Amino acid sequence: MAFKYFAMFALMAVTSAAVLPVAVKHIEYPDAPAEYHFQYSVHDDHTGDIKSQQEERHGDNVVGQYTLIDADGYRRVVDYTADEHNGFNAVVHREPVKTAIPVAKVIAPIAKVYSAPIAKVSLPVAKVAYPAYHY
Repeated sequence: MAFKYFAMFALMAVTSAAVLPVAVKHIEYPDAPAEYHFQYSVHDDHTGDIKSQQEERHGDNVVGQYTLIDADGYRRVVDYTADEHNGFNAVVHREPVKTAIPVAKVIAPIAKVYSAPIAKVSLPVAKVAYPAYHY
């Protein structure tokens, strides 16, 4: 009986698919060159997170720079370019930071662990006699 329902639903699916028209929408985008300018910066004295980036693109040419403070106290400056002919090129400069940058110091309190005295408890053992069976 289940096979008849399966065959009937399969036949309905095939016939309904043949009746419904399939519509495909094609979207064409203009071939305009990409143009943008992007920039951001972070300066958080509490955590010592100081960084910035700027980038701009004109067609296939990208020019940008980003800076950040490394853990050893130097500022890393990366100037980069990318284009169709030369690919991606980066030049990295490191320079010492002139002023001391405060870094947040978080000191967690040391937890004291107390142990409760261990009570020695002995429970009586019940002796149960089982009948002996011989096979």
